[in-house]
Amino acid sequence: MVTRGFTGRPRQPEGRDRVPPGQHLVDYFPVLSAGATPRLEPENWHFTLKIGPRPVKRWSWAQFNALPMTKMVRDIHCVTSWSKLDTAWEGVLIDDILADAGIEPPTGFTLAHSVDGYSTNVPTADLTAGKAMVALKYAGQPLERDHGGPARLLVPHLYFWKSAKWVSGLQFTERDEAGFWELRGYHIYGDPWREQRYSDD
Repeated sequence: MVTRGFTGRPRQPEGRDRVPPGQHLVDYFPVLSAGATPRLEPENWHFTLKIGPRPVKRWSWAQFNALPMTKMVRDIHCVTSWSKLDTAWEGVLIDDILADAGIEPPTGFTLAHSVDGYSTNVPTADLTAGKAMVALKYAGQPLERDHGGPARLLVPHLYFWKSAKWVSGLQFTERDEAGFWELRGYHIYGDPWREQRYSDD
């Protein structure tokens, strides 16, 4: 059974045009996870790019940090109804990961995988053209474990469950394969502005 999540006490947003329907603003950064927080040291983290089952390239923490870094300030929106404006991130754009691997996007669909077994599906077009990154820092500081450190996927224009914590790789797939929450009733795409929270939305 899928629960509808936790809700906080709403307050009136100052910028209604930046807050999707059914959302309320928060000043803090809530912590919600599907399971326990993994204790992963950066030096033990690796990131793998795959096409289907075939690995294309694998980066160590040091190698990944040597890739071009980009800063991004975005609003984020959680399926549990909170939104946080002007969040500041730094990491490696998916475009730059692909460039370092020497490939163009090979398929229209992608699965993001995390070290704890979590996965989520995102159309490849929603990851490229500067739309998404693997984030290593938040608000100028290394990403905390509770928020997905040492690295998390950031896809800010979709509900935040698509921004997989503790991300360890991307896998390009021929079809749109549902991930952890999508298999449990969450929407296959997850657009906050269309309130695509659950499979029947």
